[in-house]
Amino acid sequence: MAHLLCLAISALQEEVVEAKAFGDLIGQSAALRQIVSQIDLVAPTDASVLILGETGTGKELVAYEIHRRSRRKDKSLVRVNCASIPKELYESEFFGHARGAFTGAIRDRAGRFESAEGGTLFLDEIGEVPLELQGKLLRALQEKNYERVGEDRTRHADVRIIAATNRDLKKEVAAGRFREDLYYRLHVFPVQVAPLRERKEDIPLLAQHFIKLSAKELGCPKPRLTRAGMVQLQSYDWPGKIRDDRAQLSGPLIC
Repeated sequence: MAHLLCLAISALQEEVVEAKAFGDLIGQSAALRQIVSQIDLVAPTDASVLILGETGTGKELVAYEIHRRSRRKDKSLVRVNCASIPKELYESEFFGHARGAFTGAIRDRAGRFESAEGGTLFLDEIGEVPLELQGKLLRALQEKNYERVGEDRTRHADVRIIAATNRDLKKEVAAGRFREDLYYRLHVFPVQVAPLRERKEDIPLLAQHFIKLSAKELGCPKPRLTRAGMVQLQSYDWPGKIRDDRAQLSGPLIC
């Protein structure tokens, strides 16, 4: 019996290695394969991508894979968490500022567009950008030009835009909280990321992956996957997110 269990675990480990053909996206479910096929389709282009899905489902990993498989892979992928920027600093964060442009601007500063030059700009939580600033962002995307705050010089923006949100932007547009023209500028190629509860067949591979990570972080021998633990995981309804449920994936599996 123990020999059979070892063979099963070995086979599972081989599947994890095979699944790494998807990059950092772990799994082999139909839902994940659909995402990977979309990534392979859009990555070689410069089309804007809008990644949709619940918080914590792996939208940033999808953005990384698009960049990694693109012609811009040797340049930077610059992430902007739009939800964490103070309202008064949005323009400076995106486009940079000149020395003396405002109180506290003691030196010239490059913005995220400039930092991502030649690469990819990942606008995470794009639905959090204030309405009054969405027009300036739209202009930069349309015209591929921008100016630093407090500077007259126009700079060219050679960046590929990937955005992500857990909001329903169509509803935000209907409610007047998101510009329709910006929505369609971003929504050139949408990618929907399914939550874990809709791809439970990926649970064994994810569990094995997180066990390995946890053992490495704790500096302890890698525990083995138990049959009872796997039954428990696959019976769970997974109401949360992959990121939040990592403890669930790795906790009950040791023996």
